Amino acid sequence: MSNSIGTTFRVTSIGESHGRCVGAVVDGCPAGLKLDVDALAREMARRRPGASRVTTSRSEDDAVEVLSGVHEGHTTGAPLLMLTWNRDQDSSKYDGVRDRPRPGHADYAARVRYGGFNDHRGGGRASGRITAGFVMAGAIAKQLLATMGVEVIAYTRAIGGVEAHLPTVEEIKANTNASIVGCPDASASAEMIRIIEEAKKDGDSVGGEVECIALGLPAGVGQPVFDTIEGDIAKALFAVPAVKAVEFGAGRRLASMRGSEANDTYTIRDGRVSTASNNSGGVLGGVTTGAPIVLRAAFKPTPSISKTQRTVDLAAGAEAEISVEGRHDPCIVPRAVPVVEAMVAVVLADHAIRRGLIPQVLGESR
Repeated sequence: MSNSIGTTFRVTSIGESHGRCVGAVVDGCPAGLKLDVDALAREMARRRPGASRVTTSRSEDDAVEVLSGVHEGHTTGAPLLMLTWNRDQDSSKYDGVRDRPRPGHADYAARVRYGGFNDHRGGGRASGRITAGFVMAGAIAKQLLATMGVEVIAYTRAIGGVEAHLPTVEEIKANTNASIVGCPDASASAEMIRIIEEAKKDGDSVGGEVECIALGLPAGVGQPVFDTIEGDIAKALFAVPAVKAVEFGAGRRLASMRGSEANDTYTIRDGRVSTASNNSGGVLGGVTTGAPIVLRAAFKPTPSISKTQRTVDLAAGAEAEISVEGRHDPCIVPRAVPVVEAMVAVVLADHAIRRGLIPQVLGESR
């Protein structure tokens, strides 16, 4: 089993969907970071369940308890243990389908992998609920990155086939949080909401895409050939339940371009080396180019739907039917926006520390 990610800034995920708590242990956070607990709370509020009419009705306050690694408001260099208690879980719907794996879920694969000893309630470790711990760790990573002028932002690029116009960085910052689907394009946002509500009414669900941009990272960050920036970010994002594709820059469109179209030509801008375009997504040869890192993560539709589906009864050894009950997001994309930001920030903080861009002690020693 592997529940940790990172080399110097290392995050260990803890908890299950219907267990007592979910959270994260962050080891390797430099000492002396003035912890902004309000910023941590704001990040958690962005992915909190029950926050709008297009999310699950499960209601968790997601208040974070920081149990170690902080003294007098600053990080100490010791591991940070952060958690939030699960208070509104309803496990009554899961025992009846324990032997009937839900289509699109990891139920059957997890049962085989762990010999049936895994916590099956709400998907256990495979639930989106564990991403609350990802956001906690990401909030710390974001604060570390801010000390070197790096910012990570994301927004909902597409839902159910509806795509937002390509917004500017200023539009993303100004308008994303005002939309209940996390989309800075007001007209696209309205259509996304309609599609989600229509799917919910039909007992169905929809998927979509989150775009993430990292600003201010200097050139030369990455550890080729195996710990590349793209590789480590992709690994982190594929730990987020329901992510099925990740692409950088122009992504798959590069396959249909000529080299003369795809290459980002160099120029001098304000006395610095820059590029005229960013088809590479800010990464070449596994290291950053100094241009913004631009990536997209594609999310499949929420697999928990009330429509009747075919499955098998593992106890009876026969085919069966299932209609998933419980409280589920008809589209997980809106709540995934801060999760994508968090995982990208975790990877960038780890690489920045490895590159020596973030010191082991922040500020002047006492």
